[in-house]
Amino acid sequence: MNRSDKIEIFKKASLCRNFEEKVFDLIQQKTFKYPLYLSAGEEYIPATLATYYEGKQPYIFAQHRAHSTYLSFKGNIDKLIKELLGKKDGCAGGMGGSASICSTEINMFGHDGLMGSQIPIAVGACHSTNELTIGVCGDASAEEDYVMSAIAWAGFKKLPILFIVEDNNLSILTEKKVRRDWEMDDFARSVNVNAANITDDPSEIYKSLDNLKLPALLNIKTDRLFWHAGAGEDDYEKIDRYKIQREELGDEALQIHSYNKQYIKELWDLHLENK
Repeated sequence: MNRSDKIEIFKKASLCRNFEEKVFDLIQQKTFKYPLYLSAGEEYIPATLATYYEGKQPYIFAQHRAHSTYLSFKGNIDKLIKELLGKKDGCAGGMGGSASICSTEINMFGHDGLMGSQIPIAVGACHSTNELTIGVCGDASAEEDYVMSAIAWAGFKKLPILFIVEDNNLSILTEKKVRRDWEMDDFARSVNVNAANITDDPSEIYKSLDNLKLPALLNIKTDRLFWHAGAGEDDYEKIDRYKIQREELGDEALQIHSYNKQYIKELWDLHLENK
């Protein structure tokens, strides 16, 4: 990866991180009356994917914790804010809320609430369009039987689909080692889907995308900074990819971070004034 790629990824990740940290503060202030699912700590995954696929318009199927996916793929930030405030001109008409972010403008389809259901839906859509499709789920959703059978069918049909498992090692609060003793990349390879088990380091993601022909599955180890839902900090040792990259990229990254922090604050203040 060259520096320009790293900066472009950081720009997206910075917008996402500052957005989520502002929402975290607003949850603490009881601005919202329903659960919100924050992606802080995991934003480097969609930021890297969106940069890698720059200029393409993949079909995107995500679940909860998808604010950063929406923002990274150039979703309208004003419409996202309006959605979280329950307004009719939000990206999902004010009816989806935090857990069902969607936008036809960026080919992102909202989640229906059934854990992991976006994966078989993504496979069906990919089979219909034969276009690049990204299906995103967590390490717990990946264990559902219909998720695994859908991945297997994509392998059988050799569909142009990329499965992303955002593996934060937790199903709400239950660690992966309590739930299973196998990894998703092993399963994927057993059903003819190319796979890798990597971290959310952008260079690892780029390398895997370069080397793996679709259909492919990336089990990406990452860390959520905040609770499963709401405003609280998870009590375990975390690797903060955003902080690592900010320090590595130096003053330029710090300026980007500071700009986005102020930009997000002013944007939310404006929307809350008109609430």
